[in-house]
Amino acid sequence: MSTKALSILLLASLILTVSDSTLLAQSADKEASKFAIPTTDEGLPGAGPIRRYEWFQNLWQRKRSKWATQVQQDQNAVVFLGDSITQDWGDTMGNSFGDMKVANRGISGDTTRGMLIRLKDDVLSLNPKAVVMLMGTNDLEEKAEPETIAANVKLIITALKKHNPDMPITLCKVFPSSADKFRPADKITKINELCAAVVKGDPQITVLDTWLLFADENGDAKLEEFPDLLHPNKLGYAKWAAALRPIFATQGFLDTKPEAFELEPGFTSLFNGKDLTGWGFRKTAPRKQPKKPRPNALLFVEIKEDIAFDGKTESNDHRFAAINGRLVVKTPVEGRRIQQLWTTAEFDGNFILKLEFRATPNADSGVFIRKPQLQCRDFILAGPYKDLKKYRPQDWNKLVVTVKDGIATATCNGELLTDNMAVPATGPIGLEGDRGQLEYRNIRLKKIE
Repeated sequence: MSTKALSILLLASLILTVSDSTLLAQSADKEASKFAIPTTDEGLPGAGPIRRYEWFQNLWQRKRSKWATQVQQDQNAVVFLGDSITQDWGDTMGNSFGDMKVANRGISGDTTRGMLIRLKDDVLSLNPKAVVMLMGTNDLEEKAEPETIAANVKLIITALKKHNPDMPITLCKVFPSSADKFRPADKITKINELCAAVVKGDPQITVLDTWLLFADENGDAKLEEFPDLLHPNKLGYAKWAAALRPIFATQGFLDTKPEAFELEPGFTSLFNGKDLTGWGFRKTAPRKQPKKPRPNALLFVEIKEDIAFDGKTESNDHRFAAINGRLVVKTPVEGRRIQQLWTTAEFDGNFILKLEFRATPNADSGVFIRKPQLQCRDFILAGPYKDLKKYRPQDWNKLVVTVKDGIATATCNGELLTDNMAVPATGPIGLEGDRGQLEYRNIRLKKIE
């Protein structure tokens, strides 16, 4: 081959290489631009602010471009959707949930409208097993009104439900912050009220009270948990994780096997851990209905006849369920719903009742001893025993009730709750549901002299 022919061949090869590189670069630019923030609001879903600061545009595009390469590996994860509070928890959510598969889709600085715009590619494409939502705080800094924020949340929830009508959704209430951060308590409270109203009555959605979990007496964040009054530190994230674990357990993602437990001599188990055999609803007295029902009035469930749930894994209204060794009183879709589940057996004489319970933040329940109610709650937030030193929030606690000569004495983790509760001569044991989620396990009773 002549020198001239070789030069032409080399030049052609160089041109092709440059051309290929240009095409690859153009393709990469086109793919990256797919994940860029739209330059205008025109035609975009939702309402309210979309941030376009340079730093935010760069972060938004970089995060989303990376996630696009992980769609297959993150299939069927529990997806966390949010802003910097979610992002800063890390890719594995601090390894807070054991082997549960998670995908963090939080972007620092994002607003509810931004999350709505990126929902399809960043969340729905993963076909999540469940979604956890925490959003709205940045909208406030951008002067959005609570009504606008709640409307965007509603659109996100509608899209999630359309994608999968059976997928559990946990809606975390907006965390407290500070008026100094342009996030005053009254505005946050309003957002949380409006969002709770949006999902009221929807069994697919669990509202988690992560506002009261963190708020101080003024409704603001605490410095020991939020050093900048906006972002949680290690302690704050640990509390959020603890609040979520009981929800994930009920959804079937954690605690998938009963804890090993050996019944003490002389005790009889009242709950077999597998179903609601021995438990049921009891007929209630008719309640006088108000002439003008209030929108947020307490709902008291009226039971027209006794119902036993022997062999059933849940009550006929799905509120009470046996799940992997736990008797779960689920978060009511109405926000608050008061009803009781009773043993079908009755117990006279003297006895010791033992059980363990775990409550989500501000959950309210009760244990009925024959008929009177012993409050069983997330005591530190819901009271009445707010000064307990050994109570373990969102973890398992031991309740021991001793009935002797018509008087019940009760302790929680060894601390006295009451020593003068009068009880009838005979009657069943009951568990109440009001607000939040309560779980009970290892419910057993021993007759004593």
